[in-house]
Amino acid sequence: MKLVTYEINEKVAIGLLTDDQMVRPLQATELHYCQTESLPCSMLELLEQGSQATDTLQKIFSKLDETGPKISLDQVNLLAPIPRPRKNIFCIGKNYVEHALEFEKTKDVTAAVPKVPVIFSKPPTCVVGTGAIVKNHKHMTSQIDYEVELAVVIGKTASNVAKENAYEYIFGYTVMNDVSARDLQKAHAQWIMGKGPDTFAPLGPCLVHKSSIPDPHNLSIRCWINGELRQNANTKDMVFDIPNLIATLSSVITLEPGDIIATGTPAGVGVGFTPPKFLQPGDEMRCEIEKIGVLVNTIEK
Repeated sequence: MKLVTYEINEKVAIGLLTDDQMVRPLQATELHYCQTESLPCSMLELLEQGSQATDTLQKIFSKLDETGPKISLDQVNLLAPIPRPRKNIFCIGKNYVEHALEFEKTKDVTAAVPKVPVIFSKPPTCVVGTGAIVKNHKHMTSQIDYEVELAVVIGKTASNVAKENAYEYIFGYTVMNDVSARDLQKAHAQWIMGKGPDTFAPLGPCLVHKSSIPDPHNLSIRCWINGELRQNANTKDMVFDIPNLIATLSSVITLEPGDIIATGTPAGVGVGFTPPKFLQPGDEMRCEIEKIGVLVNTIEK
C-alpha cells in the first residue's frame, strides 16, 4: 500500500498509488468504496489518526477495482510524502560498515564503526519531493554529496520503547537522499550546517505502509549519478537495525506520528572516491530502494 502527497490544479491532496501508476484521491476514494468521509487531506493528519486511519485505508485497498476516481500519475506533481515535517528529521551517521570506512579513510573497522548510533538532524526546510531541484548553495559550498537512505516514518507516539516492540510504532517507509555539504560538515564541529541547507532532504516518491514491507532489513538500496551506479547495497548491512534506532531515540526523546528516522547510507558516496566525486550543477541523482520506488532530483545549474 503506497501513499502519495500530490499537487493538481494548485491544490495539494493525498492519495493511494496503485501498480498501474494511477493515483486514487484518498477522500473521494473512501467515499466511493466505503460511503464514509473520515480521512483527512494531509499525510500528517492521516498519521495522527492512527489505527482508525489504517483500518480505513486497508478496507479501501481491499476493495479497489477498475471503478472509482483515479488520476494518471503523469497528470500530478508528486510532493514529498510529508512536505513539511513538524520536527527535524532524525539521521543516523556511519550506519553501514563500508561507508564508515570510506568516510574515515581507514581500513580499521574498530576505529571507524561507532559503538552507539551517531545521531544528527536535518531541519524541515530541507525537505523537497521527487523531481525538485536541489539548491547548489554555491556561495557557501563546493563539495555537495549524495546519500541514499531508507527512512522510517513513525505512526504513533513512542517513548522509552523496547526493541522487541519497535515495529508497533512504525507506520511505513520512504526513500531519503541525505544531501550533504562536506566542506561545511568538516568546518563545523556539529553537522547541521553541512546537512541542513535548504532542499538537502529529498524525500519520496511515496510512503509505503509497513504491511507491504515485512522485512525492511532485506531491501536493495542503490544510487546513480548521471546514470553511473555509485551505491549498491542491501539494508541488511546496517550496523544498528531499526528497532535499535527506535529504542535509542525514544529512550530520551518522545517520537510522534510523522517523525522521520533516516537510517544511514551505504558506501559509494562522492567523498569516498579518490579523488572525490562531488556533485556538479545539473547532475542527476537517482535513489532507489526495493519495494518503495525511485527518488530523482537534480542539482541547480
